[in-house]
Amino acid sequence: MNAPDDHRLTETGLPPEGRGRVLVIGCGALAHEILALKRINGWDHLDLTCLPAIWHNHPDRIAPGLRALVERHRAAYPTILVAYADCGTGGDLQRTCAELGVEMMEGPHCYAFFEGAAASADRAGDEIDAFYLTDFLTRQFDAFVWRPLGLDRHPELATVYFGNYRRLVYLAQTEDAALDRQAEACAARLGLAYERRPTGYGDLAGFLAGRG
Repeated sequence: MNAPDDHRLTETGLPPEGRGRVLVIGCGALAHEILALKRINGWDHLDLTCLPAIWHNHPDRIAPGLRALVERHRAAYPTILVAYADCGTGGDLQRTCAELGVEMMEGPHCYAFFEGAAASADRAGDEIDAFYLTDFLTRQFDAFVWRPLGLDRHPELATVYFGNYRRLVYLAQTEDAALDRQAEACAARLGLAYERRPTGYGDLAGFLAGRG
């Protein structure tokens, strides 16, 4: 599979290729990393489909969207895995996965996967003033943060929205100097101190390894 377009992943998600015996249903914000792991490890038995990444801004859509995908593709795949965390669904996604009998990753939000759910939980109390970006969110900062908050029209509101934040933490999946500069520029736009934290692919590799 060619690298999917970020705009497409944000707005419409990604359909499966129809090959493989294990279907991974993921958030569009994780697609590049899942496909990279698939390529690196030769996991040709995995197929990937994604819900729109922008649904992180509309978490009420995630569980119904997941249910529809499972029901649509269950007959074609003996195993279905869900590369999603709760992501603001208030436990609804976990309940839906349990009802459908599909395995879901554990974590408060998808981005905790990269640092590792345990490490992310350990840091939580010390980082209540941190705003996080990943590779994908850095590339899609305007689509996820700047425009939805109306900062493209009223940039002065950044101090209102982010007044309780002190720093922006870029959880970097790759070594990319251009992305590093872009993430640092995002921090400057929000008036936050900048920290880069390399994570690699975190818990995703362990969740997907040895399946099927």
